[in-house]
Amino acid sequence: MIDGGTAMEGVTVEEHDFVTLVGAGGGAAESLSAARDLRAEDPSATYRIAALCLHVATAQPELLVPVYDGLTEGWLGTAPEAEPPAAVGKPADPVPVGEDVWAALWSLVHDPDAGRDPADITVRTAAVAGLLPGELSLRVAATALGYPGVQQAAGTGTPPRFSLAALAACPRDSLGGHLHALVVDDGFDLEVLDRDALGLDALPPPLDYLNVRILQCHDVWHTVAGYETTGLHEVAISGFQMGQFGHHYSSLFLAMVLTKVAFTQPFEGFGFLLDTILAAYRHGRETPPLLGVDWESIWDRPVEAIREGLGVRPFDSPYPAGLLEELRSA
Repeated sequence: MIDGGTAMEGVTVEEHDFVTLVGAGGGAAESLSAARDLRAEDPSATYRIAALCLHVATAQPELLVPVYDGLTEGWLGTAPEAEPPAAVGKPADPVPVGEDVWAALWSLVHDPDAGRDPADITVRTAAVAGLLPGELSLRVAATALGYPGVQQAAGTGTPPRFSLAALAACPRDSLGGHLHALVVDDGFDLEVLDRDALGLDALPPPLDYLNVRILQCHDVWHTVAGYETTGLHEVAISGFQMGQFGHHYSSLFLAMVLTKVAFTQPFEGFGFLLDTILAAYRHGRETPPLLGVDWESIWDRPVEAIREGLGVRPFDSPYPAGLLEELRSA
């Protein structure tokens, strides 16, 4: 038995009960209700919210916007001020979640050291993503096409790699200069992970484009959208990416984080996460699409000028960006 009493006194949730919650899923109404119940300190709400998010990530990606819009309205008070993505038809039946996926998830929950660094859950998320059936990828791909700007951006073909030489030629205070400093001075990579090693070209369209593009633009979006390179803001930018185009990897990452916290952390810890994730998700939904931006043509422009031109307001973080690092060092 997993002792959920650490999250809210007097509550315990067994693994099979949580599996049942995930299988049941739900949409906007269930998410709105769960978030409001959490505001009212209902001890079951943390598990219900984590289960709804995990259901979206592993079984019915078509429900991502209803679920997260409902959570945003219920927890933050207002839903995102943005039109929902174009519908792709009535959601099909949930994709069954395999036992190997559950084994990986419970390994995360039971590991006392997991989650101290978001990078650890990033690695675990990649492993779980590899266990999900191909049918889910096809449904994620179909859903992604309903987001503004995705079809047009994906139609441009595989994004060429960024050039470090082109970045080096940019003024220090420009977007290109900032990215060059991250790579050269801070040891970042031009692409977060190796696109060839991950075999992203084998994914169904538009995921072949989307996953390559977000790997190479992750730190660009950090800069332009106002997310710092801290642990808390790595969690936050996953919410932003999810709001922009339903990024499945971010959806899975956040669902695993929420599940881990629901089973192991105090109530306040879950609320802290929701504040961050949902503020960033709303930011992503309300920001003009960034996928199709030709960044190479504006490398030499100051970040503020780029934000103004694209209509991007920087992320209004509900907590100091370096809070997790401060708490670890205290």
